[in-house]
Amino acid sequence: MQLLRGVALGAVAGVVHGFTTRAGGVSEGGLATLNLARRPQERDAARVENWRRAIRALHPDLCSEAVALVHQVHGARALVVEAGRGPLEPVGEADALVTTVPGVVLAVRTADCVPVLLAAPGGVAAAHAGWRGTVAGVVPAAVRALCEATGADPAEVVAAVGPHIGGDAYEVGPEVVAGLRDAGLPDAAFLRPRPGARDHVDLGGAVEAQLRAAGVPHVDRLGACTFSEARFYSHRRDGASTGRQAALVARCP
Repeated sequence: MQLLRGVALGAVAGVVHGFTTRAGGVSEGGLATLNLARRPQERDAARVENWRRAIRALHPDLCSEAVALVHQVHGARALVVEAGRGPLEPVGEADALVTTVPGVVLAVRTADCVPVLLAAPGGVAAAHAGWRGTVAGVVPAAVRALCEATGADPAEVVAAVGPHIGGDAYEVGPEVVAGLRDAGLPDAAFLRPRPGARDHVDLGGAVEAQLRAAGVPHVDRLGACTFSEARFYSHRRDGASTGRQAALVARCP
C-alpha cells in the first residue's frame, strides 16, 4: 500500500504521516477496497483489517489498536488525547486531535473535506475541515491546541494539506461563500467565480490561508482532487454511503 505524503512534514524527525487512497484493502463492492469508516454494508472485520494495513504502511512499529478517531461533526473542537481506542471506538466528538504521546496514531477520515496534518516539536495534530469546519475555525484551533500542548511557537509548526475536492469541482451555494467571507477569508484565498453560473470554492486554499494567518510558515498542499480522481472516495461524486480515506500522523514510538 502506498501512502501519500507531504515533503516538509515528511522531513520532520521522529514523525510519520500519510494520506490513504481507496486502494490496498479488503472492502468489496462500492466500498472497494480500503474503506476506513463504519458503513452498514461493511463487516467490522474488514474495517479492522483495512486499518491494520494502513497503520502498517504508516510505520511497522505502530499498531492499529493505538489509533485515535473521533465522531466528526463539522465543528472546531480540538481534542487532546493520550491514548487511542482502536478503529472501532472513537475517543470523543471533535474535528481535530492533538497528542504528545509517542505511538498514538491520530486519524481523521474524509471523502471531499480537507484533511490537515500538523507537527511541532513534541507533538502532532490532525484536523478535518469541511466548509462548515473551516468557517468555524477548526484548523486555527488545531494549531493553537498543538502549540499549547507542546509549548511550541506557530513558526515551528509544519503542515500538510491532503487530498480533497478541488476548486474546479467544488460548486457551492451563496451560503458557503458568505460563510467563508464572514470567517475573515479574502476572496482571493478561496473564490473561483464562474460567470453566469454558481461559484466554485478552493477549500484547500481557504485552509492554507488560515494556516498562514495562524503563523504556520511551512504548508505542503498535495494537490490531489478526490472528486476527479478515481483513486479516492468522493462524497459528492459517489454519494453519502461511499467509503472514507484517512489522514494519519504519529510520533514514532
